[in-house]
Amino acid sequence: MTAASSTTGFLSPAERAAEGRNARRRSPRSSHAGFEPGPGRFDPVEVVERQSATRVPELVPIRYGRMLESPFRFYRGAAAIMAADLGARADTGLRVQLCGDAHLLNFRLLASPERHLVFDINDFDETLPGPFEWDVKRLAASFAIAGRAAGFTPEEQDRAVRTCVQAYRRRMREFAGMRTLDIWYAQDDADRMRELMAASMTKEVRRRTAEATAKARTRTHLQAYAKLTAATPGGRLIAPDPPLITPLRDLLTGSASHAQERELQNVLDGYARSLSSERRHLLRRFRLVDIARKVVGVGSVGTRCWIVLMLGRDDDDPLLLQAKEAQESVLAPHTDGIRYDNEGRRVVAGQRLIQTTSDILLGWTHAVGLDGNERDFYVRQLRDWKGIARPETMAPGMLRLFARLCGASLARAHARSGDPIAIAAYLGGGDRFDRALVLFAQAYADQNERDFEALGAAARSGRVSTASL
Repeated sequence: MTAASSTTGFLSPAERAAEGRNARRRSPRSSHAGFEPGPGRFDPVEVVERQSATRVPELVPIRYGRMLESPFRFYRGAAAIMAADLGARADTGLRVQLCGDAHLLNFRLLASPERHLVFDINDFDETLPGPFEWDVKRLAASFAIAGRAAGFTPEEQDRAVRTCVQAYRRRMREFAGMRTLDIWYAQDDADRMRELMAASMTKEVRRRTAEATAKARTRTHLQAYAKLTAATPGGRLIAPDPPLITPLRDLLTGSASHAQERELQNVLDGYARSLSSERRHLLRRFRLVDIARKVVGVGSVGTRCWIVLMLGRDDDDPLLLQAKEAQESVLAPHTDGIRYDNEGRRVVAGQRLIQTTSDILLGWTHAVGLDGNERDFYVRQLRDWKGIARPETMAPGMLRLFARLCGASLARAHARSGDPIAIAAYLGGGDRFDRALVLFAQAYADQNERDFEALGAAARSGRVSTASL
């Protein structure tokens, strides 16, 4: 139930807190501890195969190859598996706009429209309304799995998970006492990050943090332009690197290529209509120059993804866009929330709701693909001051610090879209929920390893094909 009811109007803070405490009857905090798959649990490989059936066939082996590199890489590609597991369990009923794939690598440094670095969620492919704890559980388990990959002891893994969940709970209680507009304006900029990290700011932490922020500032669209394009007799074009980057001119030839170029121009025109008028004006300052198909991520491998090169006044004035296919959220079969007529619009709406500073050129569109099928897409700038975490290089203390940042950031996202008073009342002032999530994270890390082994067995038997790139 939400904080506002169509029959009773707005609830008082006391009534909202009572809703949160009442949710403990439906789903006691201790009930989140552990994970035990039922005897009729689905085949995890079949879940992954169903997703692959809608993707570019020649790219699917790359997806499996990447997922089989490690249990952590598998987890990144297994959001649909975890959604099915969470959907089969009782939940709190306290709804927020979920990220849907809130593992630790989907939190990073980003550029705000005002050109400030902020720490926020970055991936919204699976966003949909649902119970707040689903995101918290996915994030918590990712720290246990990342800790195992780094060779940390079980105690070190548990401390990272507990730090993450504790930061979420404490920040949610902070938001519960704030004015509504103050919650909406809250963001994790440099000052806020220093405040969150104050207790752990050793010399090494300060050095690593300074390096990360400096590197993020170098990851601009100009750096991407220099890396992804090359000078040709016909001007600056996207450089081929098949199968990871394949220009449209190499996928199609002759009349088919020209027809697809016209269709992609229509895609851009449709995308422009999803932008506000001043941003449409900005986009009109650029002309379409080149398009290429790009392989992205782990879980997204095989979805249709295009990088679009546009130029303004000359070759030194580029704009790089990424048009990424938006399929049905993995959460959709397990929720009864709103449905969109365009999955790209779903992604954009979710991102704008829970991310504090979205890309100014974020939009959506609909297109006919190379296979003749209609598909939904969302569009954003390809790269803009993105700092990506590398948990494999972190010491236990640094991983705990990152866990604190992620947990606090997730609470801010949920407080924007859900009811922080009800969620804070459900969580309470003690650590019962924190301790339960530590047990869940370790149990689900065990399940993730079993599912990883199941995919490995499927590859060895020839059930699925893999490619390493």
